[in-house]
Amino acid sequence: MGCASCSSGGGTPKGCKNNGTCSSGGCNKLEVYDWLANISLPSGQTQFDLVEVRFKNARKAFYRNAEQLQLQTGDVVVIDANPGWDIGVVSALGELARIQVKKKAPQLKALECKKILRIANQEEIDKWIKGRGLERDLITQSRTLAQNLKLDMKISDVEYQADLSKATFYYTAEGRIDFRQLIKDMAERFRVRVEMRQIGSRQEASRLGGIGSCGRELCCSTWLTDFRSVSTSAARYQQLSLNPQKLAGQCGKLKCCLNYELDMYLDAIKSMPKVDGKLHTEKGDAIHMKTDVFKRIIWYAYKGETGMVALSPERVAEIKKLNKEGVKPKDLADFAQVKEKVEEIGYQNVVGQDSLTRFEKNFNNNKRKRPNRKPRKPSQGNVKNEKAN
Repeated sequence: MGCASCSSGGGTPKGCKNNGTCSSGGCNKLEVYDWLANISLPSGQTQFDLVEVRFKNARKAFYRNAEQLQLQTGDVVVIDANPGWDIGVVSALGELARIQVKKKAPQLKALECKKILRIANQEEIDKWIKGRGLERDLITQSRTLAQNLKLDMKISDVEYQADLSKATFYYTAEGRIDFRQLIKDMAERFRVRVEMRQIGSRQEASRLGGIGSCGRELCCSTWLTDFRSVSTSAARYQQLSLNPQKLAGQCGKLKCCLNYELDMYLDAIKSMPKVDGKLHTEKGDAIHMKTDVFKRIIWYAYKGETGMVALSPERVAEIKKLNKEGVKPKDLADFAQVKEKVEEIGYQNVVGQDSLTRFEKNFNNNKRKRPNRKPRKPSQGNVKNEKAN
C-alpha cells in the first residue's frame, strides 16, 4: 500500500496521513494488507487456487489460477471475460483469499470460477490504459443520447473492458427504464457491445465520491464496503432532530454514520428505566422531556411549566415504584440530585494579554502626556544674515 505521497516509508503511509484510506488509487479501500504473507504453509499442503482480483471502483471477483502462475499481490493479470478478456490487479491470494471466499461467497464453487489466463504484457496494459482514457468522453456522449430520448435515468459511470470490445454503463433510476433504443444508439455510435447495469443511490455516491457534512471524504468512497440499512429509529435512539436535510447524505438517503454509535446507545439505554409513562406527584403529572444516556440524567417537566427537573435513573425507578403502590410524592424537586459545584482553577487572563484592545489605552495615555514642543529659536548666523539683507 502506498501512493506517490506516502510510499517513502516502506509501505507505511507518510504523506497523506490517512492510514491507507486516501482513495488516491494506490492505497484506497480496495487495497488489502496480507497479514498471512510471512506464514508458511504446512508441509504437503498446496496453495489455495482461487485469487481475488480487483477492478475499477469497488468491483472485485474471484478467479481460478488454473495455470499455476507464480502470482504476487499487485500483479496485473489477464482474466477470461467470456467473451473477450479483461485486466485486473491481484489483491489477495493464498490463505487470505480462502478467508475472503468464506466471508463473501461461502457457496462459491472453484470449478465454476473463470480462469486467470496470464500475466499481462505491456501491449495489453497500454490498451487497458487507453480504455480508461476513453471513459470520460464516453459517459458524456451517453448522457446526451439518454437526454435526447427523454429517459428518466442518470448515467453515473462507465467501465470499458480491457480489450475495448465491451462497455458497461452504470445508471440510477427510480422506476423501470425502456433503454432498448438507447442501447442501439450507443452500439451504433461507439462500435462496442453495451451492457446497462442499474445501481442504487448509495453505490452511485461511492463511485462519484465527495465531501460529507463532517468535512471529510465520504465513508462509502474511502473505506466502507457494505451498505447496511439505516432507519429513522437510529436517530430517535440517539435523540437527534428528525430533520431530513441534516440526516440525509450525499446520496439522499439516511447517513450511514447514524449506525456507528447506535450499539453504544442501545447498551446504555438498557440500563435506563422506561420513560414512556408519566410521573404522578401531588403537585401534578410530570412528562419526560429528554434523556442524557451517558451522563445518566433524565429531565421531567410539569404540564404548563417551563422549568425541568433533572433526575437520576434510580430516582425515576423509585418514583415509578411508588406510583404503582398508589403513593404520590409531594414534588419532584425532593428527588432531584443537587451536586456541589467545584470551582476549577484553570487558566486566568491576569495581565489582559487576550484583549484585542490592550494597547489602545496605553497609546492614548502616552499621547496625552506628551508635552507641547516650544518654537525653535533661530541661530545667531541666521539673525546676522537677516540683518544683512
